[in-house]
Amino acid sequence: MVTGEYGGVLPRDVDTLATFPGIGHATASAIAAFAFNLPVVFIETNIRRVFIHYFFRDKDTVRDEEILPLVGQALYRRNPRVWYWALMDVGAALKKGVPNPNRKSIHYAKQPAFEGSDRRIRGQVLKLLVSRGEMTAAQIIGELGEDRDRVLKIIAGLVKEGFISMTGERIMLVS
Repeated sequence: MVTGEYGGVLPRDVDTLATFPGIGHATASAIAAFAFNLPVVFIETNIRRVFIHYFFRDKDTVRDEEILPLVGQALYRRNPRVWYWALMDVGAALKKGVPNPNRKSIHYAKQPAFEGSDRRIRGQVLKLLVSRGEMTAAQIIGELGEDRDRVLKIIAGLVKEGFISMTGERIMLVS
C-alpha cells in the first residue's frame, strides 16, 4: 500500500494508517507517535500498566476509556516520542517490581506462549520468504517441520492479509 497507493511515503495520518492490513487504531497511533513524533494518544500494555499503577490503585477493574483521557492530559506534546519511550520504560520497570497492575484492566488477556504459536510460525514463513524469495507450500512445510494443515491455514491467512501472494505453486512476499 505504501508503494502502490502512497508513492513510497508512509502516511502520517492515524486514520489512514489504520486502513492498512493488520493495523488497528492503537498501532496506527503508535506509528504516528514514534515514526513522526506526533502528539497522539494511545495505550499499549506498558502504558496501561503505568496509569493503572499510579492512578487506579484502589480500583478493581479499569477500562481503557478511563485511562485514555489521563494519557492525553499527561502527554508531553513537544516531544511525544521520547515521552512514550520513557513511559514504556517505566512500565517495563514496574513489571519487574510490582504485581501486574494490568490484571485490573478489563482488556487484560495473558498472551499465549510464543514458542509453538501461530505467531511464531507466521514469522518463520515470512523469514523464509525474505531469505529465499519464493517457495512452494511443500518447501515451507518441509523447512518448518510443522503440521501441514496448520501451515497451510497460516499461509492462507498471510495471503488474505496481503503479506504474501500465491501464483500457482509459487508463494512470495507482496512487494
